[in-house]
Amino acid sequence: MLSKFIQLATIVVSIDWLLMPPAPPSLNVWMRSLKRSVQRVLVVCVLLLLNLGLTGCGPADQPPRGVLLKALGLQIQLTQTAIAQSLELDPVGVPEVSRVRIEEQESIRLGEQRGIHLTGRFDWRLPADSVRVDSPFELFLERGERGQSWRLARPVGSSDGTSQDWITHPLPIDSL
Repeated sequence: MLSKFIQLATIVVSIDWLLMPPAPPSLNVWMRSLKRSVQRVLVVCVLLLLNLGLTGCGPADQPPRGVLLKALGLQIQLTQTAIAQSLELDPVGVPEVSRVRIEEQESIRLGEQRGIHLTGRFDWRLPADSVRVDSPFELFLERGERGQSWRLARPVGSSDGTSQDWITHPLPIDSL
């Protein structure tokens, strides 16, 4: 639809308005001025439509980079803690997360709340380790009721056998 509007605007701008027999010089000046004004208005309209079309292409509810880094760090930390407890070891520490690359994103429902399912890749390393690891990830994030906060959501099965239950962990506000 946008391309048809652009074509129409181009045709309208390129057509000589009002094919009339020669008019007095004062009328020609007025017609040229009117034509220029209409062209400017059409150009502004086309630019506004293009801008609206392009902003609609990006993800509207993508969490900030800081939220992604904190969520991935928390997910690693929770997994490491669970493994350490089951093996009766001390937890390793907070991982360092960097270079997050989102490959897919979709809006989902997490119970009664709005959420986002993200997949992609990221780099991370443990505090005592010098090796940086490139790993795939899958994140479920729940947006706060006012849209100002985020929570890491983790699936935990189903209490009734028909719907997914979730455990959520708040992400620090300083990551927003």
